[in-house]
Amino acid sequence: MATLQAIWEFIDLPLVIFGMLNGFLITASLLVYAERKVSAYIQERNGPDRVGPVGLLQPFADVFKLIFKEDIVPTKATGFIHSLAPTLMVIIAMSTGAVIPWARTPSGEALAVADVGVSLLVVLAMTSISVYGVTLAGWSSNSKYSLLGGLRSSAQMISYELAMGAAAISVVVMAQSLNLFHIVENQNHAEFGILSWNIFRNPIGFIVFAVCALAETNRAPFDLPEAEQELVGGYHTEYSGMKFGMFFLAEYVNLWVAGIFISTMFLGGYLLPWEGLYSGWFLENGLGGLFTFLQVLCFLAKVAFIAFCFIWIRWTIPRFKYNQLMNLGWKYLLPISIANIMLIALIVVVFNQFGWA
Repeated sequence: MATLQAIWEFIDLPLVIFGMLNGFLITASLLVYAERKVSAYIQERNGPDRVGPVGLLQPFADVFKLIFKEDIVPTKATGFIHSLAPTLMVIIAMSTGAVIPWARTPSGEALAVADVGVSLLVVLAMTSISVYGVTLAGWSSNSKYSLLGGLRSSAQMISYELAMGAAAISVVVMAQSLNLFHIVENQNHAEFGILSWNIFRNPIGFIVFAVCALAETNRAPFDLPEAEQELVGGYHTEYSGMKFGMFFLAEYVNLWVAGIFISTMFLGGYLLPWEGLYSGWFLENGLGGLFTFLQVLCFLAKVAFIAFCFIWIRWTIPRFKYNQLMNLGWKYLLPISIANIMLIALIVVVFNQFGWA
Protein backbone atom coordinates (compact mmCIF):
# COMPACT_ATOMS: atom_id res chain seq x y z
CA MET A 1 0.00 0.00 0.00
CA ALA A 2 2.87 2.34 0.85
CA THR A 3 4.41 1.62 -2.54
CA LEU A 4 1.18 2.50 -4.35
CA GLN A 5 0.94 5.74 -2.34
CA ALA A 6 4.50 6.65 -3.27
CA ILE A 7 3.82 5.94 -6.97
CA TRP A 8 0.67 8.06 -6.89
CA GLU A 9 2.50 10.97 -5.25
CA PHE A 10 5.17 10.68 -7.94
CA ILE A 11 2.72 10.85 -10.88
CA ASP A 12 0.10 13.08 -9.25
CA LEU A 13 1.69 16.45 -10.08
CA PRO A 14 2.66 15.54 -13.69
CA LEU A 15 -0.91 14.38 -14.30
CA VAL A 16 -2.31 17.66 -12.96
CA ILE A 17 0.12 19.69 -15.10
CA PHE A 18 -0.72 17.58 -18.16
CA GLY A 19 -4.44 18.13 -17.59
CA MET A 20 -3.99 21.88 -17.06
CA LEU A 21 -1.93 22.32 -20.26
CA ASN A 22 -4.41 20.34 -22.34
CA GLY A 23 -7.23 22.29 -20.75
CA PHE A 24 -5.60 25.52 -21.94
CA LEU A 25 -5.27 24.10 -25.47
CA ILE A 26 -8.91 23.03 -25.62
CA THR A 27 -10.03 26.34 -24.11
CA ALA A 28 -8.08 28.28 -26.75
CA SER A 29 -9.86 26.28 -29.47
CA LEU A 30 -13.25 27.00 -27.91
CA LEU A 31 -12.39 30.70 -27.64
CA VAL A 32 -11.56 30.82 -31.35
CA TYR A 33 -14.96 29.26 -32.06
CA ALA A 34 -16.69 31.66 -29.64
CA GLU A 35 -14.93 34.63 -31.24
CA ARG A 36 -16.22 33.66 -34.68
CA LYS A 37 -19.74 32.96 -33.48
CA VAL A 38 -20.05 36.15 -31.43
CA SER A 39 -18.66 38.29 -34.26
CA ALA A 40 -21.04 36.58 -36.69
CA TYR A 41 -23.99 37.31 -34.39
CA ILE A 42 -22.96 40.97 -34.08
CA GLN A 43 -22.63 41.23 -37.87
CA GLU A 44 -25.88 39.31 -38.51
CA ARG A 45 -24.41 36.27 -40.24
CA ASN A 46 -24.04 32.56 -39.43
CA GLY A 47 -20.34 32.10 -38.72
CA PRO A 48 -18.74 28.62 -38.93
CA ASP A 49 -21.42 25.97 -39.42
CA ARG A 50 -19.93 23.39 -41.78
CA VAL A 51 -17.24 21.40 -39.93
CA GLY A 52 -18.86 19.29 -37.22
CA PRO A 53 -22.16 19.98 -35.45
CA VAL A 54 -22.88 23.75 -35.62
CA GLY A 55 -19.25 24.24 -36.68
CA LEU A 56 -17.70 23.10 -33.39
CA LEU A 57 -14.81 21.31 -35.13
CA GLN A 58 -13.78 24.35 -37.19
CA PRO A 59 -10.89 25.35 -34.84
CA PHE A 60 -9.46 21.82 -35.04
CA ALA A 61 -9.72 21.91 -38.84
CA ASP A 62 -7.76 25.18 -38.78
CA VAL A 63 -5.04 23.55 -36.67
CA PHE A 64 -4.71 20.64 -39.11
CA LYS A 65 -4.50 23.11 -41.98
CA LEU A 66 -1.68 25.03 -40.27
CA ILE A 67 0.21 21.82 -39.44
CA PHE A 68 0.36 20.80 -43.09
CA LYS A 69 1.23 24.27 -44.38
CA GLU A 70 4.82 24.96 -45.41
CA ASP A 71 7.01 26.60 -42.79
CA ILE A 72 8.65 29.49 -44.65
CA VAL A 73 11.65 31.21 -43.03
CA PRO A 74 12.99 34.37 -44.71
CA THR A 75 16.47 33.95 -46.21
CA LYS A 76 18.09 36.64 -44.06
CA ALA A 77 16.16 35.86 -40.89
CA THR A 78 17.90 34.73 -37.70
CA GLY A 79 16.65 31.15 -37.80
CA PHE A 80 16.99 30.03 -34.17
CA ILE A 81 15.40 33.14 -32.68
CA HIS A 82 12.75 33.10 -35.43
CA SER A 83 11.70 29.67 -34.15
CA LEU A 84 12.20 30.50 -30.46
CA ALA A 85 9.84 33.53 -30.36
CA PRO A 86 6.48 31.72 -30.89
CA THR A 87 7.54 28.90 -28.56
CA LEU A 88 8.42 31.44 -25.87
CA MET A 89 5.03 33.10 -26.21
CA VAL A 90 3.12 29.82 -25.73
CA ILE A 91 5.26 28.59 -22.82
CA ILE A 92 4.90 31.85 -20.90
CA ALA A 93 1.15 32.03 -21.53
CA MET A 94 0.60 28.50 -20.16
CA SER A 95 3.06 28.71 -17.26
CA THR A 96 1.02 31.33 -15.43
CA GLY A 97 -1.75 28.78 -14.82
CA ALA A 98 0.45 26.96 -12.28
CA VAL A 99 -0.16 29.47 -9.47
CA ILE A 100 -3.91 29.93 -10.00
CA PRO A 101 -6.11 28.95 -7.02
CA TRP A 102 -8.93 27.16 -8.83
CA ALA A 103 -10.93 26.43 -5.67
CA ARG A 104 -10.69 25.84 -1.93
CA THR A 105 -10.24 22.23 -0.84
CA PRO A 106 -12.39 20.79 1.98
CA SER A 107 -9.34 21.12 4.27
CA GLY A 108 -9.22 24.87 3.56
CA GLU A 109 -6.17 24.89 1.29
CA ALA A 110 -5.78 26.25 -2.22
CA LEU A 111 -6.51 23.90 -5.12
CA ALA A 112 -3.50 24.89 -7.25
CA VAL A 113 -0.50 23.29 -8.91
CA ALA A 114 1.77 25.49 -6.78
CA ASP A 115 0.49 27.62 -3.90
CA VAL A 116 3.32 30.17 -3.93
CA GLY A 117 3.48 32.84 -1.25
CA VAL A 118 4.15 35.58 -3.81
CA SER A 119 2.01 34.13 -6.61
CA LEU A 120 0.83 37.55 -7.80
CA LEU A 121 4.45 38.64 -8.19
CA VAL A 122 5.17 35.46 -10.17
CA VAL A 123 2.28 36.23 -12.52
CA LEU A 124 3.37 39.82 -13.14
CA ALA A 125 6.95 38.66 -13.73
CA MET A 126 5.90 35.95 -16.20
CA THR A 127 3.55 38.19 -18.16
CA SER A 128 6.22 40.89 -18.43
CA ILE A 129 8.55 38.38 -20.12
CA SER A 130 6.06 37.78 -22.95
CA VAL A 131 7.13 41.09 -24.50
CA TYR A 132 10.42 39.38 -25.39
CA GLY A 133 8.60 36.91 -27.63
CA VAL A 134 6.95 39.70 -29.61
CA THR A 135 10.13 41.76 -29.85
CA LEU A 136 12.30 38.82 -30.90
CA ALA A 137 9.73 37.77 -33.50
CA GLY A 138 9.76 41.23 -35.08
CA TRP A 139 13.56 41.59 -34.99
CA SER A 140 14.53 38.07 -36.12
CA SER A 141 12.31 38.21 -39.23
CA ASN A 142 14.55 40.91 -40.77
CA SER A 143 11.50 42.72 -42.12
CA LYS A 144 10.66 46.39 -41.59
CA TYR A 145 6.97 45.60 -41.11
CA SER A 146 7.71 42.93 -38.49
CA LEU A 147 10.26 45.14 -36.74
CA LEU A 148 7.80 48.06 -36.52
CA GLY A 149 5.12 45.75 -35.16
CA GLY A 150 7.51 44.34 -32.58
CA LEU A 151 8.65 47.78 -31.43
CA ARG A 152 5.09 49.07 -31.20
CA SER A 153 4.06 46.05 -29.15
CA SER A 154 7.07 46.42 -26.84
CA ALA A 155 6.28 50.07 -26.16
CA GLN A 156 2.60 49.29 -25.65
CA MET A 157 3.11 46.39 -23.26
CA ILE A 158 5.74 48.19 -21.19
CA SER A 159 3.51 51.28 -20.94
CA TYR A 160 0.43 49.40 -19.77
CA GLU A 161 2.32 47.06 -17.41
CA LEU A 162 2.99 50.04 -15.11
CA ALA A 163 -0.68 50.94 -14.73
CA MET A 164 -1.63 47.26 -14.42
CA GLY A 165 0.95 46.74 -11.69
CA ALA A 166 -0.31 49.80 -9.85
CA ALA A 167 -3.90 48.49 -10.04
CA ALA A 168 -2.68 45.16 -8.66
CA ILE A 169 -0.88 46.95 -5.81
CA SER A 170 -4.18 48.52 -4.72
CA VAL A 171 -5.58 44.99 -4.32
CA VAL A 172 -2.47 43.90 -2.41
CA VAL A 173 -2.89 46.83 -0.01
CA MET A 174 -6.43 45.67 0.76
CA ALA A 175 -5.55 41.98 1.15
CA GLN A 176 -2.18 42.59 2.87
CA SER A 177 -0.77 39.67 0.85
CA LEU A 178 0.82 38.80 -2.49
CA ASN A 179 -0.73 35.33 -2.42
CA LEU A 180 -3.61 34.95 -4.88
CA PHE A 181 -5.39 32.48 -2.56
CA HIS A 182 -5.30 35.04 0.27
CA ILE A 183 -6.48 37.76 -2.12
CA VAL A 184 -9.52 35.65 -3.02
CA GLU A 185 -10.26 34.78 0.62
CA ASN A 186 -10.02 38.47 1.53
CA GLN A 187 -13.13 38.95 -0.63
CA ASN A 188 -15.07 36.31 1.32
CA HIS A 189 -17.40 37.99 3.83
CA ALA A 190 -20.71 36.21 4.45
CA GLU A 191 -22.56 39.29 5.70
CA PHE A 192 -21.81 41.30 2.53
CA GLY A 193 -21.78 38.53 -0.11
CA ILE A 194 -20.77 39.70 -3.57
CA LEU A 195 -20.53 43.29 -2.31
CA SER A 196 -17.25 42.29 -0.65
CA TRP A 197 -15.70 41.42 -4.02
CA ASN A 198 -13.06 43.90 -5.12
CA ILE A 199 -15.06 45.04 -8.14
CA PHE A 200 -17.31 46.84 -5.63
CA ARG A 201 -14.66 47.72 -3.03
CA ASN A 202 -12.09 48.88 -5.57
CA PRO A 203 -13.95 49.83 -8.80
CA ILE A 204 -11.24 52.19 -10.08
CA GLY A 205 -8.64 49.44 -9.79
CA PHE A 206 -10.93 47.05 -11.63
CA ILE A 207 -11.47 49.42 -14.56
CA VAL A 208 -7.75 50.21 -14.87
CA PHE A 209 -6.75 46.54 -14.59
CA ALA A 210 -9.34 45.43 -17.18
CA VAL A 211 -8.31 48.11 -19.70
CA CYS A 212 -4.62 47.27 -19.22
CA ALA A 213 -5.38 43.57 -19.63
CA LEU A 214 -6.93 44.35 -23.02
CA ALA A 215 -3.79 46.25 -24.01
CA GLU A 216 -1.44 43.56 -22.64
CA THR A 217 -3.13 40.84 -24.71
CA ASN A 218 -3.01 43.04 -27.85
CA ARG A 219 -6.78 42.82 -28.20
CA ALA A 220 -8.87 45.44 -29.99
CA PRO A 221 -9.13 48.36 -29.57
CA PHE A 222 -5.45 48.05 -28.55
CA ASP A 223 -4.31 45.73 -31.36
CA LEU A 224 -1.86 48.27 -32.79
CA PRO A 225 1.00 45.73 -33.18
CA GLU A 226 -1.19 43.80 -35.65
CA ALA A 227 -2.63 46.84 -37.41
CA GLU A 228 -2.95 45.19 -40.81
CA GLN A 229 -4.07 48.44 -42.46
CA GLU A 230 -0.70 50.01 -41.62
CA LEU A 231 1.85 47.22 -41.07
CA VAL A 232 0.63 44.36 -43.32
CA GLY A 233 0.49 42.03 -40.31
CA GLY A 234 2.74 43.31 -37.55
CA TYR A 235 5.36 41.25 -35.76
CA HIS A 236 4.18 37.92 -37.25
CA THR A 237 4.17 39.08 -40.89
CA GLU A 238 6.98 36.66 -41.84
CA TYR A 239 5.52 33.64 -40.05
CA SER A 240 3.57 30.80 -41.63
CA GLY A 241 2.44 27.29 -40.81
CA MET A 242 2.37 26.13 -37.22
CA LYS A 243 4.69 28.93 -36.04
CA PHE A 244 1.98 31.42 -36.95
CA GLY A 245 -0.49 29.05 -35.29
CA MET A 246 1.51 29.25 -32.06
CA PHE A 247 1.18 33.04 -32.01
CA PHE A 248 -2.53 32.57 -32.60
CA LEU A 249 -2.66 30.02 -29.76
CA ALA A 250 -0.72 32.30 -27.40
CA GLU A 251 -3.14 35.17 -28.08
CA TYR A 252 -6.19 33.15 -27.05
CA VAL A 253 -4.45 31.53 -24.08
CA ASN A 254 -3.50 35.04 -22.94
CA LEU A 255 -7.13 36.08 -23.37
CA TRP A 256 -8.20 33.24 -21.05
CA VAL A 257 -5.39 33.98 -18.58
CA ALA A 258 -6.40 37.67 -18.50
CA GLY A 259 -9.95 36.60 -17.64
CA ILE A 260 -8.57 34.33 -14.92
CA PHE A 261 -6.66 37.12 -13.20
CA ILE A 262 -9.43 39.69 -13.52
CA SER A 263 -11.77 37.15 -11.92
CA THR A 264 -9.26 36.27 -9.20
CA MET A 265 -8.37 39.85 -8.31
CA PHE A 266 -11.75 41.55 -8.59
CA LEU A 267 -14.62 39.06 -9.02
CA GLY A 268 -14.01 36.86 -6.00
CA GLY A 269 -12.16 34.17 -7.92
CA TYR A 270 -13.73 30.81 -7.13
CA LEU A 271 -16.11 32.23 -4.50
CA LEU A 272 -19.79 31.46 -4.99
CA PRO A 273 -22.24 34.32 -4.38
CA TRP A 274 -22.95 34.53 -0.62
CA GLU A 275 -21.23 31.19 -0.13
CA GLY A 276 -20.60 31.88 3.54
CA LEU A 277 -24.32 31.36 4.18
CA TYR A 278 -24.38 27.75 2.96
CA SER A 279 -20.80 26.46 2.66
CA GLY A 280 -20.97 25.03 6.20
CA TRP A 281 -23.89 22.78 5.23
CA PHE A 282 -21.79 21.06 2.54
CA LEU A 283 -18.90 20.47 4.97
CA GLU A 284 -21.16 19.20 7.77
CA ASN A 285 -22.77 16.65 5.42
CA GLY A 286 -19.49 15.38 4.00
CA LEU A 287 -19.98 17.12 0.64
CA GLY A 288 -16.82 19.22 0.74
CA GLY A 289 -15.59 17.69 -2.52
CA LEU A 290 -18.85 18.65 -4.27
CA PHE A 291 -18.57 22.20 -2.95
CA THR A 292 -14.98 22.43 -4.30
CA PHE A 293 -16.26 21.24 -7.68
CA LEU A 294 -18.98 23.92 -7.61
CA GLN A 295 -16.32 26.54 -6.88
CA VAL A 296 -14.31 25.43 -9.91
CA LEU A 297 -17.43 25.67 -12.11
CA CYS A 298 -18.23 29.12 -10.71
CA PHE A 299 -14.68 30.28 -11.39
CA LEU A 300 -14.80 29.01 -14.98
CA ALA A 301 -18.16 30.74 -15.51
CA LYS A 302 -16.70 34.08 -14.35
CA VAL A 303 -13.67 33.69 -16.62
CA ALA A 304 -15.88 32.75 -19.57
CA PHE A 305 -17.96 35.88 -18.99
CA ILE A 306 -14.84 38.08 -18.98
CA ALA A 307 -13.64 36.39 -22.18
CA PHE A 308 -17.04 37.06 -23.77
CA CYS A 309 -16.76 40.73 -22.79
CA PHE A 310 -13.31 40.92 -24.41
CA ILE A 311 -14.71 39.45 -27.63
CA TRP A 312 -17.70 41.77 -27.48
CA ILE A 313 -15.41 44.80 -27.11
CA ARG A 314 -13.28 43.72 -30.07
CA TRP A 315 -16.23 43.73 -32.45
CA THR A 316 -17.82 46.89 -31.05
CA ILE A 317 -15.12 49.53 -30.45
CA PRO A 318 -12.88 50.82 -33.27
CA ARG A 319 -9.08 50.74 -32.98
CA PHE A 320 -7.20 53.62 -31.34
CA LYS A 321 -4.50 55.60 -33.08
CA TYR A 322 -1.03 55.04 -31.68
CA ASN A 323 -0.76 58.49 -30.09
CA GLN A 324 -4.14 57.93 -28.42
CA LEU A 325 -2.93 54.58 -27.15
CA MET A 326 0.15 56.09 -25.51
CA ASN A 327 -1.72 59.10 -24.15
CA LEU A 328 -4.28 56.85 -22.48
CA GLY A 329 -1.61 54.73 -20.82
CA TRP A 330 0.76 57.43 -19.60
CA LYS A 331 -1.46 60.50 -19.10
CA TYR A 332 -4.60 58.88 -17.71
CA LEU A 333 -4.37 55.26 -16.53
CA LEU A 334 -1.02 55.52 -14.73
CA PRO A 335 -1.85 58.69 -12.71
CA ILE A 336 -5.33 57.34 -11.92
CA SER A 337 -3.92 54.02 -10.70
CA ILE A 338 -1.31 55.74 -8.50
CA ALA A 339 -3.98 58.01 -7.01
CA ASN A 340 -6.12 54.93 -6.42
CA ILE A 341 -3.30 53.27 -4.45
CA MET A 342 -3.08 56.32 -2.17
CA LEU A 343 -6.87 56.37 -1.71
CA ILE A 344 -7.08 52.64 -0.90
CA ALA A 345 -4.12 52.91 1.49
CA LEU A 346 -5.79 55.83 3.30
CA ILE A 347 -9.06 53.89 3.62
CA VAL A 348 -7.22 50.82 4.97
CA VAL A 349 -5.36 52.94 7.55
CA VAL A 350 -8.61 54.59 8.69
CA PHE A 351 -10.42 51.23 8.95
CA ASN A 352 -7.55 49.71 10.93
CA GLN A 353 -7.38 52.76 13.20
CA PHE A 354 -11.04 52.37 14.18
CA GLY A 355 -10.89 48.58 14.30
CA TRP A 356 -13.45 48.09 11.54
CA ALA A 357 -13.48 44.82 9.61
